[in-house]
Amino acid sequence: MNGVQDLRELSADVRTDALGWLDGYAADRRAAGLRRSLVPRAAADTALDLASNDYLGLSRDPRVIEAAVDAVRTWGAGATGSRLVTGTTELHEAFENRIARFVGQPAALCFSSGYLANIGAVTALAGRGDLVVSDGGSHASLVDACRLSRARVVVTPRGDHAAVAAALAARTEDRALVLTDAVYSADGGLAPVAQLYAAAREHRAVLLVDEAHGLGVRGAGGRGLVHELGLAGAPDLVVTATMSKALGAQGGVVIGSAAVRAHLVDAARAFIFDTGLAPAAVAAADAALAVLAAEPGLSSAVLARAAQLAAGIAAPQPHSAVVSLTLGDPEVAVDAARRCADRGVRVGCFRPPSVPEGTSRLRLTARADLTPAEVDRAVAAVQAATAEARRSSRGGRG
Repeated sequence: MNGVQDLRELSADVRTDALGWLDGYAADRRAAGLRRSLVPRAAADTALDLASNDYLGLSRDPRVIEAAVDAVRTWGAGATGSRLVTGTTELHEAFENRIARFVGQPAALCFSSGYLANIGAVTALAGRGDLVVSDGGSHASLVDACRLSRARVVVTPRGDHAAVAAALAARTEDRALVLTDAVYSADGGLAPVAQLYAAAREHRAVLLVDEAHGLGVRGAGGRGLVHELGLAGAPDLVVTATMSKALGAQGGVVIGSAAVRAHLVDAARAFIFDTGLAPAAVAAADAALAVLAAEPGLSSAVLARAAQLAAGIAAPQPHSAVVSLTLGDPEVAVDAARRCADRGVRVGCFRPPSVPEGTSRLRLTARADLTPAEVDRAVAAVQAATAEARRSSRGGRG
């Protein structure tokens, strides 16, 4: 008998079900209205998309697509290795130089996703024996980075810069790192970045700001909230961003001083041990950045479309491309999102743990290229869908 047969016989004889708990876990999530599923998107999809993060509508811009196609023809489908081996191309360094100049920072370094950019930056800049103070509204990638850093972590209430200052003042560690989103992803609110930077400077700490939802939307010509606040190039400040939202491509980037970039190349495991970002994604992001630089009105256009959507559905006026309509009950939110889809309008649906209990919501993302007719169509769909979902929920409980 060979080894494979032995293992099969052993598997048949042993009456265990080590993964049996998954069924109960799934049932509990289903009962709480928190079960998730994947819905494939067809290439010829005709739905009005207000769920993606393609804020400037550049993912299908012919200039961006052609740059990606040309990169595939020139460099091949993949980067072929880690950035330190064969994965760094001329495209990578050209994009890094361009985006650093665009946001007013000295240097930048690409990662294969925004998630890994945050993991790499935090774990390289903080470790055992250090303190990390994380804003309570930070993205999951920053939360996971805190856990991986092995530093002592203090989580402060969202936007509470006084709590951040208190945590820094009370620390015994020599080094400290403060983390925040520039624009909170769930509702599009702005973090108090200027106050957080002042607290960090006063207490000899570094501030890391995730501009995932700020790049392309906030600041002059879409240069981000950090640039808007006059903090571009400031000392002890690191910015992360993604190339998958306003730039319509894929990948992440850490932007800061030349010393920070060099340190990440030496110490960021998410950079060192990961295959480099595919050249096509880099070229697409670079082309999108060139479009944004040439057409600075795109950032103001997306904010205008967001304001129109919010006014139409009676949502709080937004400070970014994100429009958030809180419905409370997760099942109501899921039902409303489904009813929107049935009307040909795709919207996001955020439930715990992405948002706090009792604040499940529809999350609409504006695009700079939305037409007035599309805004009207979206408003009508959301109004009808939410009204029906609420009535259905009341009827079900009765």
